Amino acid sequence: MTSISAKNDRREVFGWLMYDWANSAFYTTVISVLLGPYLTALAQAHVGDNGVVWSFGFLGSVTAKSLFHFCLTISVFLQVLLLPILGAVSDYSNLKKRLMAFFCYLGVTASCLLFFITENYIAGNILLIIANLSFGAANIFYNAYLVDLTTDDKRDKISSYGFAAGYIGGLIMLTANLILVQSAESLGMTRGFAVRLSLLLASLWWGVFALVTFYLVKSRGAVKKHPEKKNYVSIGFSELKNTFGVLLRIKQTALFLAAYFCYNNGIQTVISSASVFLAQELFVARGQKADEVFLLGVFFVAQVFAFIGSILFERVARLTGTKAALMISLIIWILIVVYAYAFLDTVYQAWILGAFIGLVLGSSQALSRSLFSQMIPEGRESSFFGLYEISERGTTLIGTAAFSIVVAITGSYRHAIFSLVVFLIIGALILACTDIEKAIKQADSLSDSEGKTTA
Repeated sequence: MTSISAKNDRREVFGWLMYDWANSAFYTTVISVLLGPYLTALAQAHVGDNGVVWSFGFLGSVTAKSLFHFCLTISVFLQVLLLPILGAVSDYSNLKKRLMAFFCYLGVTASCLLFFITENYIAGNILLIIANLSFGAANIFYNAYLVDLTTDDKRDKISSYGFAAGYIGGLIMLTANLILVQSAESLGMTRGFAVRLSLLLASLWWGVFALVTFYLVKSRGAVKKHPEKKNYVSIGFSELKNTFGVLLRIKQTALFLAAYFCYNNGIQTVISSASVFLAQELFVARGQKADEVFLLGVFFVAQVFAFIGSILFERVARLTGTKAALMISLIIWILIVVYAYAFLDTVYQAWILGAFIGLVLGSSQALSRSLFSQMIPEGRESSFFGLYEISERGTTLIGTAAFSIVVAITGSYRHAIFSLVVFLIIGALILACTDIEKAIKQADSLSDSEGKTTA
């Protein structure tokens, strides 16, 4: 049975918010800004601008330009296999907090080791896979805690504040990295060393501030009774099967998850690709060296507007409803991608683009998480957030694969970024057809029926 603990406890909610503050620095600095251009440049130095890293015969090749996104795809594929099972296991144990801590610090360790990558771009990409996989795994338990710690009427607000805290934390670390890289030569270090040091500092930020979360947030008991003569692995696989079975019974929740899978694939691939896209299209394609200070600056602007957007759209949701506010953000996302493909040509335009990306980044994520948390049958939070995390930030699969394939075939980042508009449009259309109120009622009805059966 679930251990009894008061919801909306300020101490625990603060601890929960601090994890977004902690891990957003890693995702912003390492995944979104610096690591992609850095590892791509290392690969290009070894095999040429778009040289072949691995060839898979008739299946195609992984090139220097597509390697980073190929490895992101691998990490997401591993998540697809692992994360739902981890979520299911946590429902039958009191391991949620410990599993979250384990994957958090596995990711921190892998990310810290990137500091030592100066030539071996293959090793760098392996560390990328481990760090991104661990980041997503820890987020299963982090997201599931939202249900444990808050009541339905507070969830939109707390979810939005979580992302806002993350953007503030990411902004502070991004500012420090911007100053460090810009002042590298005056500090007696090379730009390359400053970039690697920035990767290390962002990783340590993640690990140090996560300690606050693990100190303040309490462990929860098992949501369900552990079946006799079954280990956690067998429970995980059987529960994964059961979770899909339950999902088919609450069709509106399944429809929302399909919508989220589509549009968030587009959103997350835009985020993880933006730095490489800007570096290649505005600098490398014109025979210039990518400007790390400019890239950090653009994401600095994006972080500022992401904080504003996460608060602004929470208020828009109060007026229009959460679904309507989410639809507005998706329409803006579609316009962003079209603009990047057809019109982006100058550094000045990139600054404007960064502001609009930030404005809808936090809103689309916070509102989606809050909506989904209301559609989950009671007692299956971790299992369902395991499915949700497949589509969550940093865990894109089809999007990164499509981006990687288009870049490898065409050699054009513009064509690759434009391909993502398909995910956004399909996701928005499915969301428009989703009945949120019905989804909530279906989940509540299923919870009641399962409770009576258990009783």
